[in-house]
Formats: sequence, C-alpha cells, structure tokens
Amino acid sequence: MKTIVLVHGFWVTPRSWEHWVSHYQQAGYNVVAPAYPGFEVEVEALNADPTPIEEVTAPQIIAHLEAVVSGLDEPPIIIGHSAGGAFTQVLLDRGHGAAGVVLNSAPTEGVLVTPLSQIRSTFPVLKNPANRHKAVGLTLEEWTYAFTNTFTDEESRALYERYHIPASGRILWNGVLANLQPGPQDIHVDYHNDNRAPLLFVSGSEDHIMPPKVQRSNAKHYKSDTITEIKEYEGKAHLLPAQEGWAEIADYVLAWAVERAGWPAPAGA
Repeated sequence: MKTIVLVHGFWVTPRSWEHWVSHYQQAGYNVVAPAYPGFEVEVEALNADPTPIEEVTAPQIIAHLEAVVSGLDEPPIIIGHSAGGAFTQVLLDRGHGAAGVVLNSAPTEGVLVTPLSQIRSTFPVLKNPANRHKAVGLTLEEWTYAFTNTFTDEESRALYERYHIPASGRILWNGVLANLQPGPQDIHVDYHNDNRAPLLFVSGSEDHIMPPKVQRSNAKHYKSDTITEIKEYEGKAHLLPAQEGWAEIADYVLAWAVERAGWPAPAGA
C-alpha cells in the first residue's frame, strides 16, 4: 500500500490533518501524520503543559521526520503545511519522498520576502527576545488574523479551541536570525539539487502569515532541473487543511503528486 505522510506546522498538531487523513485512507492509502517529538499527546495536554514545545528544536523535528519516512517500505508522498512545508522541503532535499507538496509553506533559508501581514502574524512571538526560550500561544484574535481570516467567527473559534497550541519561540527566532548568520542553518536546502523529488507549492491568496509572495519567492530560489510548480487558490486563508473546500485541494494535490511520483491513479480518479 502506498503511503502519504502529512507534516503539521506550528500552533497546531497532527489533529489539524484529521479530515485529510480519513479522506486519503478512504482513497486506499496508508496515511501517516507524525507529531513533532514530545507532541504525541493531545492538544489539551500540550496547552496544559507546553514543556515539550519549549524544549524541541528544528534539528530534532527533522531527524524524527527522517526516521519516519526512512522506516517506510518505499518513498512516500510528503505533504506539509506551514512550518511543515519547510520541513518537507528539507526532507526532499535530503533524498526522501517520491513527490512533495507544501501548503502555505514557511520559507527555507535565503528567502528574504517578509510582507507586513507576516510580521503582524508572528509578532506575538518576535516582539520580545525573551520568547526565544518560551512556548508562545496566540489569542483568539491573533489566531483569527494569522490562520482563519476568511473563516466565519464561529468557525475560527471552534478551530482555535480544537487545534491551537503554543509555538516554539526558539525555532521561530532562529528562523529569523538564520539569514543573518554565515553558513547553513537549521532549515537549509540546496536550491541546485537536481536529485530532489518534484515539489508543488500551494498558496492561499488571503493567507496572512505565509502570503503568496513568500511561496513565489521560495519557489523561484530553486535553480535545479527538477519539477517545481505553484498553485494558488483564491479566497483561501492559512489554515487550508480545515477550510471549506479542503477536499478539492486534497484531491488536486494528490493527483499532482501521484502523477509526478509515477504511482497508479488514486481510487475513483
């Protein structure tokens, strides 16, 4: 059975993929949605004790994800959202995966585009250097601006209560500082790697935290002979995996990845 690996981003857990997991399982795939190290507990437990969030590092997350994909019988399709998109790019660069899709991806090192909406979205963490040693949550208002700005108030509140956890101040601060330091840092990829699997960037036109400008800039950095494409969805916010119309997006990216990976067409295609 072919496997799809779903990589979550910051301020959420694998629970944010719940619709996609069941959707892809019903299509006949083995689906793995790994948690970051220490995040294997439920959302409620991480909100009650965010110590695992404070302690985790990007290299630890990447090593854990590498162990997951390396333990599979054959290379999977890897789909990452937000920070999970940046981790997915690192995995592909290191030779993992048959194809990759990144949804509203955080950028890899060297992408310098920083729209004002992105600054506002991450300001709760970056406003204070002391947050580098903390797990920092979002208020409902901050969550709505960054993740669900095109959702109804009721939808935004329900998803906040179901998905939201604090994020690692350490990793976010290190990401900001990476482009100011010499040499490769945590989220480094070789943009000239000709052996990387095909990669699709998917962007929501109304995303505040990782706007389309970020996706386009990240994609343009790739100078290799491998497939790198962009798909933009009008009216979509950052939390694509849970927004109305998610199934259409899930089907599109699966069909794209299956074709590029050379897999048989999914059931019902």
